[in-house]
Amino acid sequence: MTVTVSSASAGPDREPDGFGPFAHLTVPNTPLYRQVMRVFLGAKERFAVHLRPEDVHAALPADIRPAEPEAVVAALDKLVLWGNLRADPDTARVTAVEDFYRKRFIYQLTREGEAAEEALSAYDEALGRRGALQAVALHDIVTHLRALLVLAAENEPDAAKAHLALDALAGRFAGLADNARAFMGSLQRTIDLHDVEEEVFLAYKDRLIQYLERFIQDLITLGGRIARLILELEEDGRAEPLLRAAAGREAADAPPEESESAEREAYERWAARWAGLSTWFISRDGRESQARLLRGRALSAIPQLLAVVRALNERRSGRSDRSADFRTLARWFAEAPDDDARHRLWRAAFGLYSARHLTVDADTLTARAARPVTAATPWAEAEPLRISPQLRRTGSYERRGKPRKVEDREARRRALAEAAAKQAAETAAARVRLVTDGLTRLSDLGELDPASFGLFLQLLGDALATWRPGMRHTVATSNDGSMEIRLTALTDGTTAEIRTPGGVFSGPDHAVEIVDLTDGDPGR
Repeated sequence: MTVTVSSASAGPDREPDGFGPFAHLTVPNTPLYRQVMRVFLGAKERFAVHLRPEDVHAALPADIRPAEPEAVVAALDKLVLWGNLRADPDTARVTAVEDFYRKRFIYQLTREGEAAEEALSAYDEALGRRGALQAVALHDIVTHLRALLVLAAENEPDAAKAHLALDALAGRFAGLADNARAFMGSLQRTIDLHDVEEEVFLAYKDRLIQYLERFIQDLITLGGRIARLILELEEDGRAEPLLRAAAGREAADAPPEESESAEREAYERWAARWAGLSTWFISRDGRESQARLLRGRALSAIPQLLAVVRALNERRSGRSDRSADFRTLARWFAEAPDDDARHRLWRAAFGLYSARHLTVDADTLTARAARPVTAATPWAEAEPLRISPQLRRTGSYERRGKPRKVEDREARRRALAEAAAKQAAETAAARVRLVTDGLTRLSDLGELDPASFGLFLQLLGDALATWRPGMRHTVATSNDGSMEIRLTALTDGTTAEIRTPGGVFSGPDHAVEIVDLTDGDPGR
C-alpha cells in the first residue's frame, strides 16, 4: 500500500528574510522565544539533535513555561518561519495511516538559528561584563618580557619560541587593557548610582576600595618593572629581530605570490602591538602612559566613592540635597498666589529672562517700571528695540574683507622645541641631583631646585601610595622605569625639612635611597 503524505504534514514555510533569525527579538513574547532557543542550545551541548514540543515545554523555566503546551507549539512554528529552527515530520510515533495527517513535528536548530544565538550570547556577555583590574596579568606580563629578554640574548632567536612568547604577551596585555577599560566604566556607573541599590553599594564599597588600593600598589611596583624591561628590549633594537621572527613564522603558510606582502603586513601588526604595549606603560613625548592615567583614575575613584557614601548618609539623615531643593521649589510654585508671583520666583530661582535684556539699561528699567510690558505682548505692538544698523543690514557684526594671511608658525615651533629640550635637560639634571650614594636621610637631601623637588615629590608619592599600616619599608619605581626609591621609616621621631625656592617641605624623617636605573651600574 502506498501512502501519500499531504501538505498538512510538512513543516511551516520559512520566510525568506536574511535577518529572520533575529525577528524574535522585536515581537511580543520575546522572553519565551529566547528561552526556547536556549533549550535547543542546551540540548545541542548534550548532543541531542531533535526535540519534541513536550520536551521543550518541560525544559522551560517555571516562570516562562506556558500553562498549555499548544503555546509552545505556536512558538516553535514561529521560530521555524523565521529560520531559527527546522521542523521534520515526527514519524517515530506513527501507528496508523491517520497519524500521517496529524501535525506532529520534531524540531532542531538551523545554522542560522545557532549563529544568531551565538551572536546574542556574545552581546549579552559583553554588556554584562564588568571587567576587572588584573594584578595577576601584570605578573604574567613581567614573566613574558623576561622570556623575551632571554630570547633576545641569543644570536639567532628561535622563531617558534619568539612567536609563542609574543603571542602570549599580546593576549595577556589585550586582556588587561580590555578588562581595565570595562572595569573603570562599570566603576563610574557604580559611582553615579545608575545601576546599584543603596544597601548594595554601602556593603560593597569597603571591598571595592580595598581592591582598588591593592591594584594601585601592584601597578606602581610592577608597572615600573615592566617599563624597565620594555626599555631593555628596545635598547639597540633588540626587540625588532623577535618581531620579525614572529612575523616570518605567521607568514610561512601564505601563498608564494603573497609571501613578501604577508610577512610585511604581519611585521607591521606586531610592531603596532609592541608600540601599544610600550605606550601603555611608558610616558613619552609629553604624553602620560595609560598605566599612569589608570592609576590616577583609580586613585580619584576612592574619594569619589567616599563622597557618594557621604551623600547617601546625608540623604538618610534627612539633610537637604538637590532633589529636595527642587521639590521645595515646586511647592513654592504651587503656593504662589498668581502668575506674576510665579514669574518673579522663576527669575529669582533660575536667572532666566526674556531676550529684551539685550538692551536693558537704567533708562530701560525706568521706562519699563512706568509702562510695564507683559510677556504676552506681540512684538508688533511693543516698543521697538534699538539695534546696530550694520547688524540690521548684514545680519552680522563681523566686518567682511580678505581672509587672513597664512601665519608662519616656524618661530613658535622652534620655541616649543627649545622649551622641550630645556625641560628634558632640567629633568636629567634633577635625576642626577636626586640620586643618593647609598642610604641617607630625607633631612640630608639639602635644598632642592623646583625641577628636582617636583621629581622628588613624584617619587615620594609613588612610595607612599604603596605604604600600608604596619609597614616599615617600601620600594617603588617611577612610571617610566628610570628611577627607584627605597623608603624606610625611622623610630627616632625626628623631622625632616627640605628647603626649596617656594618654601619649606617638612615631615617625619625617613631613611631613603634613590637609584637611577638607567646608568647601568650593577651595584645599584
